[in-house]
Amino acid sequence: MASKTLQANFVTPEQVAAGIKDGSTICTIGMTLVSASESNLKAIEKSFLETGHPCNLTLLHSCGQSDRARGIQHLAHEGLVTRIIGSHWGLQPRWMDMIANNQVEAYCLPQGQIAQLYRSMACGLPGKMSKVGLGTFIDPRVEGGKMNDRTKPLPDISEVIEIHGEEYMFYHEVPIDVCLIRGTVCDEMGNLTTTDEAMKLEVFNAVLATKRYGGKVVAQVREVAETGTINPKDVTVPGVFIDEVVVCPNPEEDHRMTSSIYFDPSYVGKLRVPQSAVEPAPFNERKFIARRGCEELYPGCVVNLGTGIPNDMVGRVCAEEGLSDKVMITVESGIYGGVQLGGIDFGIGQNLLAMVSHPEQFDYYDGAGVDVTYMGMGELDGDGNVNSTKMGPRCAGAGGFVDITQNAKTVVFLGTFTAKGAKYSFEDGKLTILQEGAIKKMVSHVGQLSFNGPAARKKGQRVVVVTERAVFELVPEGVMLVEIAPGVDLQTQVLDMMDFTLIISPDLKEMDASLFIQDGPSGLLAGFEAK
Repeated sequence: MASKTLQANFVTPEQVAAGIKDGSTICTIGMTLVSASESNLKAIEKSFLETGHPCNLTLLHSCGQSDRARGIQHLAHEGLVTRIIGSHWGLQPRWMDMIANNQVEAYCLPQGQIAQLYRSMACGLPGKMSKVGLGTFIDPRVEGGKMNDRTKPLPDISEVIEIHGEEYMFYHEVPIDVCLIRGTVCDEMGNLTTTDEAMKLEVFNAVLATKRYGGKVVAQVREVAETGTINPKDVTVPGVFIDEVVVCPNPEEDHRMTSSIYFDPSYVGKLRVPQSAVEPAPFNERKFIARRGCEELYPGCVVNLGTGIPNDMVGRVCAEEGLSDKVMITVESGIYGGVQLGGIDFGIGQNLLAMVSHPEQFDYYDGAGVDVTYMGMGELDGDGNVNSTKMGPRCAGAGGFVDITQNAKTVVFLGTFTAKGAKYSFEDGKLTILQEGAIKKMVSHVGQLSFNGPAARKKGQRVVVVTERAVFELVPEGVMLVEIAPGVDLQTQVLDMMDFTLIISPDLKEMDASLFIQDGPSGLLAGFEAK
């Protein structure tokens, strides 16, 4: 009897949706809209809205996977998903609404810990051990990552353990029933490449974790090649681990490189764009803050950029100031160097120097720790605690914030002094506050403990907070004001706008006048080279 040739099982998105059992745990792989299995996610949504099935799912995802409209936004329906375990929902307004309105059980875990949890589960372990999360809202002694009242009475999905006299977080395994992945090309046996995907992510780790529990792996691809024509070194997932393959019916809509781009070879190393094509960022308070933040850089340092002002502005400021080839900028997605995109396209870049997988990137962030990280800031209190994850009932989630800030050697928070509606003028080397923001960010107690100030001070981390009007540093006694912008009144526009007692440096300085230069570089290179 002739042996049967291995062949991929090609199916439609509708068949994928019909094959998901009620109550299943679904794992989706992607970041923003990069590598989102859009055809399959849309089919699951359509099936639920028309038939009520599948329903009562648990959704597991390591990072934000939407552009405010697509990605896992398709699964944001009450009853379709009963429990969500993820790290970030800032670009997923329907998920933030559902969490705020107690329409779903919601657990937030650090992004890197979820990405690495797949690897631990794949090799047969019952979970993952790490110091990441201790002393923050992730810690079960604080909130346990439970993001709403519906979740608070439920069991913890992590615990604190002690080994050799030291505390660690232990993140419990989450058995996977169905894993949705995406690749560029597969052959007739299902061997899958990710050559035109803008990130490496944690695809194979999640696949092997799924197989460990007897789950099903479903891959969406752009096209199919003849078996034997794919370079084996380009295969990300061997076909023997893939149960179903969907060839995307409409690639320009549902198999985009990222939200804004269907395909551009410069984001996957197949083309380099001229440096002259990178336009300087327009001057505003965000660029001003990023410029001052870049004064914390030094030759040869490795840098991480978080979302918001850091990713949108720091890389562009470095390019304009001639610093790009003197530091190494990284993003949690695994990219090194180049020019980073932001907003709904966070995590990708042009003219990259290297790209590693998602779990490997967090091996570095969690272990050696990046030299300098730039992060956004929602609230700051007098102990140096920072909230960047939940404002009132609206939770963006942690993303890689907790992983990266707990282990970085220097943490630089970038953000405006107040929020919602503030207006500024930068003229004649002075800052004029035309209109104050409606929301204070300097509070007596942060709404959620995203960054533990006392723990950072105990470890000796350097922590700097840069705003448009003032610069603060964490010192053993608390938060110290070290710089103020020319034109700003210390009493009425700083001290009176804070809900905690501030330490004022005896050497209080004015922010460098060169930061106010609006056309061309500000001269950061000279100070940088003097370090």
